[in-house]
Amino acid sequence: QVQLVESGGGLVQTGDSVRLSCVAPGRIFSGYAMGWFRQAPGKEREFVAAIARSDSTYYADSVKGRFTISRDNAKNTVYLQMNSLKPEDTAVYYCVARTRFPTIATVEWHYDYWGQGTQVTVSS
Repeated sequence: QVQLVESGGGLVQTGDSVRLSCVAPGRIFSGYAMGWFRQAPGKEREFVAAIARSDSTYYADSVKGRFTISRDNAKNTVYLQMNSLKPEDTAVYYCVARTRFPTIATVEWHYDYWGQGTQVTVSS
């Protein structure tokens, strides 16, 4: 079982920045692909960003240029730096891990483990 623990959410204003963190178990963290999904009220969960074991990254069009995903294997942590936040970024953000194939995926069922989610609310 892989436990993912997110932190860093909160209430911010339009244009602000927030950094989310997700800590994963250490032994094989560097071998995982990691990512972030989000779910806004009344909407389906959607892909946000992913980072492969190779450190290549991929973003949803809605966040490209504003969000940055990165990882620190020494700290077993993946980050989501979110800049120029908009009210439509309001959602619960979930950290995900893909343990069997360390490449980028944008579909939920490709990820094996999910965090509990952290709320980000952007006020206008």
